[in-house]
Amino acid sequence: MSKKKKIRVTKKEKGPLAQEIELFDENEVQENTDDFQEDGKERDGNSEDASTPTQDQQQQIIKMGSITTAKGKHIIHCLTVVGQIEGHYILPPQNKTTKYEHVIPQLVAIQEAPEIEGLLILLNTVGGDIEAGLAIAELIAGMKKPTVSLVLGGGHSIGVPLAVSARRSFIASSATMTIHPVRMNGLVLGVPQTFSYFDKMQDRIVRFVTENSRIEADRFKQLMLQNGELIMDVGTVLDGEQAVAEGLIDELGSLSDALSCLYGMIEKKDGEDAVC
Repeated sequence: MSKKKKIRVTKKEKGPLAQEIELFDENEVQENTDDFQEDGKERDGNSEDASTPTQDQQQQIIKMGSITTAKGKHIIHCLTVVGQIEGHYILPPQNKTTKYEHVIPQLVAIQEAPEIEGLLILLNTVGGDIEAGLAIAELIAGMKKPTVSLVLGGGHSIGVPLAVSARRSFIASSATMTIHPVRMNGLVLGVPQTFSYFDKMQDRIVRFVTENSRIEADRFKQLMLQNGELIMDVGTVLDGEQAVAEGLIDELGSLSDALSCLYGMIEKKDGEDAVC
């Protein structure tokens, strides 16, 4: 049987629009390609740099803002919560957002994936949709796998419950956290039922934060309703040291501290508490 032929069209050096039709053998091209790849591997020693994310990992970062690392001591998933948390309404395209419909399935997949041993949450958020943020925080708090959060830049508003939802929380010394009452955009009816609804929603946030941190409910409400600190709002801004002193965050630290703590949780024996 005759070998398959393909037609390749290439431009000649001579003549601006002249073209040349060339026949070549498919098997020969495949062999040459294989030889080139093998030769490249021999020159480089290793075709993939261990420090460079793979193409799949790069796509995961671009689409979801997360990555599963498998080149350290343990296989962990890194989830970033940045910008504004987008909930039931789509925000303008110029806003940097974290979409809860992307994060929730990821958390379920992380919990069910046997190869993933722990979760690291990196936070730099201005807040956003309350119910979407609480939904993500509840899922993180309910995970059986080791979880560690690290606040970088800011963990404001609904970012506070997200920060405390992990088993162990860290905050950079330069980061801040803003605690303020519940707000609502759009049409608001000036009736008692509206204020009752606000109060109930606020109680949900207070209850979750106090159950997952060391701060007392009365102190958290005091910080939330404090006057004189914010120019256009009611509330308090805490820096890293103050957040730890108030019992909101467990300790000051950076990426290496958070990773060391997460590795310690993974490596701890059953029935023992990891010491970070």
